[in-house]
Amino acid sequence: MPVPEGASDAGPARASARSRRFPAVTQDTARPEGAGRAIPGAVSTPARQWPMLSVLAATAAGLLTTAVGHPRIGCLVIGIALIGAAVLRRALPSVGMLAVRSRFTDMVTYGVLGVAITLLALVMEPKPWLHVPFLETAVRFTVR
Repeated sequence: MPVPEGASDAGPARASARSRRFPAVTQDTARPEGAGRAIPGAVSTPARQWPMLSVLAATAAGLLTTAVGHPRIGCLVIGIALIGAAVLRRALPSVGMLAVRSRFTDMVTYGVLGVAITLLALVMEPKPWLHVPFLETAVRFTVR
């Protein structure tokens, strides 16, 4: 049986189905992926975001320590803050805006950066706290 002009062959059920495509013009902003709360909504926003704020505060303390003339200590604080972020991301079910990507990706990213910064702080000249024998050979080879 032919479908009359202007009528849909799927009927009223098809007309009410919503499209899964993104709209061409947005009406609102999307909620950030990491905006989940670490504490219920009755508490103020800074208290809900304590994991992110603690990592930011430790990083700011490390930057300030570096700026006042103690680069090794400052870099150690920054590295430890990032390692702490990896631990928080693993241990807590909800970490607020500290969650940027998947849990595994966040843990690996924070952990690798934290360990790298900490190791660089330990081998920093003058008078490194950690002696890595092949580093001197590598530097001599590349500087020649």
